[in-house]
Amino acid sequence: MNYLKCGLASALLFVCAAGAAQDYPDPTILKDGDDYYVTHSSFVYHPGLLIWHSTNLYDWEPVCRACPEFQGSGYAPDIVKYKDRYYIYYPAANTNYVVWADDIRGPWSKPIDLKVGGIDPGHAVGEDGRRYLFLSNGNAPLVRVRLADDGLSVEGNPVVAYEGWQFPEDWDTEGFWLESPKLMKVGEYYYLTTAEGGTAGPPTSHMVVSARSKSIFGPWENSPYNPIIHTYSASEEWWSKGHGTPFEGPDGKWYIIYHAYPNGFHTLGRVSIIEPLEWTEDGWFKSADSKNVRPLFANMNLSDSFSSGKYGWQWVNWKLSERSPIDSSLNLWLATAQNRRYVTEVKVCRDRKSTAGMLLFYDEQAFAGVIADAQGLAVYSDAKSKVMSDIKVGRRFRLRITNRDNKVEIAIRKPLCFKWKELANNIDVSGMHHNTYGGFYALRIGLVSDKSFPSSFRGFEYTPAE
Repeated sequence: MNYLKCGLASALLFVCAAGAAQDYPDPTILKDGDDYYVTHSSFVYHPGLLIWHSTNLYDWEPVCRACPEFQGSGYAPDIVKYKDRYYIYYPAANTNYVVWADDIRGPWSKPIDLKVGGIDPGHAVGEDGRRYLFLSNGNAPLVRVRLADDGLSVEGNPVVAYEGWQFPEDWDTEGFWLESPKLMKVGEYYYLTTAEGGTAGPPTSHMVVSARSKSIFGPWENSPYNPIIHTYSASEEWWSKGHGTPFEGPDGKWYIIYHAYPNGFHTLGRVSIIEPLEWTEDGWFKSADSKNVRPLFANMNLSDSFSSGKYGWQWVNWKLSERSPIDSSLNLWLATAQNRRYVTEVKVCRDRKSTAGMLLFYDEQAFAGVIADAQGLAVYSDAKSKVMSDIKVGRRFRLRITNRDNKVEIAIRKPLCFKWKELANNIDVSGMHHNTYGGFYALRIGLVSDKSFPSSFRGFEYTPAE
């Protein structure tokens, strides 16, 4: 019999036409011969920078985490290959970092501080053979800074590079927010793909725009087909579409990868999506079929027997702070839900003095679930609403959380008992998302345990529900 010792570990959707989808925002893609690699924002979750591999853009498998530990919130990375070495540039803790590896499956270097501000770094090699980073400064123009030849430090100061494309003033957005520079060279042109409009807020906020130049130094000509990607109405299937990277597929056709929220379900976070592109006779790319889109990474099996003795790819750690309503000494591991409706169960095996439970967790301000400790069974309908149940629990029991369209039920089942005992129902978690609390996270399934008296979990099950 195998158990997951959460307390001892040191590191460790939406149902649409294409199936389920998961929260993997700010995707960046690398074409490396016949192989494709994608990574995305980690934010405050550890370990970070999960790298996925595919050869056909349909079947994806995780291959490594490039950044087990990092400072702050790491997001909006750019994955590149330069002279047989792999690099990931990303912002965190008010600066920008780089990690590198000679084999994309690792080992990866420790983060190196580039000591330059801005966010959303985008790597490029100019016609002068030198390396550059393009960086966002929010509502200001993009800047460009030169990298050293090894790509591990900057040389000189940032200079203004691109002022963006002006969308109509009456569009409902969060603001201008020129972000996510991604660069590529096709034929005689450099193409600069950026995001504008803000990344959440109104459903119509986000977008992808394009510009081109025959020099990395500009001037940049905006595409007549802008915006390339955009949500025009709240009735569309995907909201806040943006942060795109165009690339050539294995069939010789072109695509763009970007992120978006499922319609009406900010709690599921932003999903990585692929959409076909086409090139025009005058050398621009545009959407080929905006309805022919599909999520990536939709088939990860979230269920976990914990028989391997280690955490699967689906698990990330959240380090609780002293300000948390939950004891900061507890250990919290999270997995991203895939569907609007699902049931998740786990068997708990705990010492009578220890703590163990299961939550739906957005952040320390927003969560719901149940935690058992020496004082009894605590049921949370939100972070500020804790009710002690009169149900007495022993060392072993099962917990179940059912989420149907953001309405949550919590139940418990004791050994040798075939009936579930309801602890709470109709908990509304629809407001537990970025537009309410910030952070750009998703409402994730969490297992929480004591570090001093490690609890054991067995047979974690995740099942889509009707």
